Amino acid sequence: MARIEPVPFNDLPAATQEMMEAGTATGMYTTIVPMQIVAYSSAAMTAMHRSYEATFRTGVLEPRLVELLRLHSANSAMCMPCSASRKDSSISEDDVACLIAPDPERFTPREFAALTFYDQLAHDHHAISDETFRALNEVFTTAEIVEMAYLCANSLGVHRLMHAIGAFASLAGAGDEHVIAYSPGDVDRSHVTDP
Repeated sequence: MARIEPVPFNDLPAATQEMMEAGTATGMYTTIVPMQIVAYSSAAMTAMHRSYEATFRTGVLEPRLVELLRLHSANSAMCMPCSASRKDSSISEDDVACLIAPDPERFTPREFAALTFYDQLAHDHHAISDETFRALNEVFTTAEIVEMAYLCANSLGVHRLMHAIGAFASLAGAGDEHVIAYSPGDVDRSHVTDP
């Protein structure tokens, strides 16, 4: 079970339901279970949705590169549902298998540079140097570097968060009960403003 029980869809505020329905309709969300957990905070849900919406098939980077970064992050975080979903038809199962240890022979120079940057950010961000950015600028424009780096950071954080809260544990049949059970009064509740 997920550590935090998802808010039942019908108990969500109408605006949150609309965001989830829109995200599912566009293919942005494969499953809404993680969003049902994030939806305990309307502010966090709105921020996450708007962030996805701003970068899903709308940026300066090619969709295949964006999808490779998402899948690489999902594989790194061992998020099986995210690893299994495909948001770009150009990604083959061989591509996904090669994301475990990206090979420059398998991927374009842009793809390999982005995957390498993701790994540096995830494992030793202090090793990222001026030379890292000079090398990125050989295959990316400045706008592309900023967008790619943002996508890496966002994917890294979101996949780690989903793993930490056990968002997909229910889908995998893990655990017997939620650590934090659903209570309607917990949605948008604060100990500070509503003790």
